[in-house]
Amino acid sequence: MSGLTDAERRGARVLAVLLVLGTLTDLVRARFPQWASLPPAAPAPAAPSEPAVPARSVARPPAPLDLNAATAAELDALPGIGPVLAARIVEHRRQHGAFRSVEELLSVPGIGPRLLARLRPELREPPG
Repeated sequence: MSGLTDAERRGARVLAVLLVLGTLTDLVRARFPQWASLPPAAPAPAAPSEPAVPARSVARPPAPLDLNAATAAELDALPGIGPVLAARIVEHRRQHGAFRSVEELLSVPGIGPRLLARLRPELREPPG
């Protein structure tokens, strides 16, 4: 780091720490995906005079989902898929055409064998 001012060195250290924290967060979320999608905390019990309000349920698409017809929102509801990865799948489908098999998801950046194994039961194999 020679040739840098003290302020530039401090800034570089801060950036390095932020990059390490972001990487660790991503690694923990990849290793423990159930932690990334924990349900919201249960509300306090209702008073006896108030009617109970049902807990909010997470909307999941009916399985199996058609990989070639699914919207980004439907893909986002799948386990391990967030809005960014859902957008990548839709963009990959737009650029390369319809998926011929669920296995082709491996060509989408961010999808590896473990995530594919989690997604397989949720997806319908394309015809053909």
